[in-house]
Amino acid sequence: MKLLAVVLFLSVALASTSSPNPEAPTGFDNKSNGIVDDATHQADQARFDETEGVDDGLGPLYNAQSCRECHQNPTSGGTSQVAELRVGHQGSDHIFHNPEIPIAHGTEIIKGRTLVNDRSICPSAAFPDTEIQEHVPNTENIRTNRMSLGLLGDGYVEAVADQSLLDLAKKQCEESHHRICGQAIYVPIVEATGQTGIGRFGWKDQHASLLSFSGDAYLNEMGITTRLFPDEVTKLCNTATEPNNQAGPDGLDDVDHFARFIRASKAPARDAKLADTAQAKKGSQLFDKIGCATCHVRTLTTAAAGTKINGGTYTIPDALGGKTFYPYSDFLMHNVGTGDGIVVPMIEHYGVRMYQTQWRNFSPKHFQNAQNKLRTAPLWGVRFRNHLMHDGKSTTLRDAILRHCKEARPAAKRFKHLSDADQQAVLDFVNSL
Repeated sequence: MKLLAVVLFLSVALASTSSPNPEAPTGFDNKSNGIVDDATHQADQARFDETEGVDDGLGPLYNAQSCRECHQNPTSGGTSQVAELRVGHQGSDHIFHNPEIPIAHGTEIIKGRTLVNDRSICPSAAFPDTEIQEHVPNTENIRTNRMSLGLLGDGYVEAVADQSLLDLAKKQCEESHHRICGQAIYVPIVEATGQTGIGRFGWKDQHASLLSFSGDAYLNEMGITTRLFPDEVTKLCNTATEPNNQAGPDGLDDVDHFARFIRASKAPARDAKLADTAQAKKGSQLFDKIGCATCHVRTLTTAAAGTKINGGTYTIPDALGGKTFYPYSDFLMHNVGTGDGIVVPMIEHYGVRMYQTQWRNFSPKHFQNAQNKLRTAPLWGVRFRNHLMHDGKSTTLRDAILRHCKEARPAAKRFKHLSDADQQAVLDFVNSL
């Protein structure tokens, strides 16, 4: 009987290890991960890289003229040093309020956004006397920069099941005896009216869908309206037909191409040479030992191919389904003492019609509760950044680690108490990601 038990145990063990989920492909070669062929992926990248002009609908307020401008290191879809400005204020009711920013000498007030655009398209020959440059009023005493995020590999992040993130949050909280509890928030899926998903994109987890994310950025960063976000931030200086962006002969518009480009991108590859050193391998063990991996989760797995997500509007393809990847993030929100005090502005991220819709499992109060929380920054590709944390104020990895407090204070304290050699080992490991 004992021999039979051992045989059965070994059979189960072998069965559990004989068919692991395949790993997501990695690299910076601008080739597809398999969702589409390379030619299609590169055509989508050309849309992502394209410089927009006023005739394309750029503005009237904007930050950049292409997606690549904010996502290009070391290649299109990567990270960058570009930051955006967000502001607001805490009211006498102790609740965060969006700013009210006057433009055109006070004749119009921009509301419903926390983003302050850096650029505008007028005065111009067509509008010589109209000035709409945004300036922060003194009343808006909550002010922060937010660094642009990398997008490579985010197709795998989108394909993680909502329940996986909810289960991760629950497990994390239970195992830490409620000292570390990531917050998952249901957010609107803009392309699926009334439907929501667990947020995972943006510093505040404000989007669950890459199509929603792309439409948001196209409007708020470039000022270009689409079927998802058809309303301009301001009509001043604007003569473009609405929406600016129309579908092509293939039935896809620019945001469809942007989303497909991101979904088909490979995950960031590690620095194989550094990762293979004894020092980095030691640092990897210490990374777990001091508690960094509690939030910077090494490994996630996508839902099965054929699973419908984003309110039923997107079916996970074979190239993304059932894949293991290594983002070093739980994609949950935490209070690590560096929160910017900004609450997600509903109209900015979901459109002016969002309050006309009843969204499933959605509560704006959850965003108020996350005022001082931020999404765990994925560490894949972190070696391509030299402005760290959400605001870019940390310029070395050591500074960034030691800046962690609140939920992350014990891990930062353990790092501080390591020997200089062991600290360097951890830094070498993170620098290999």
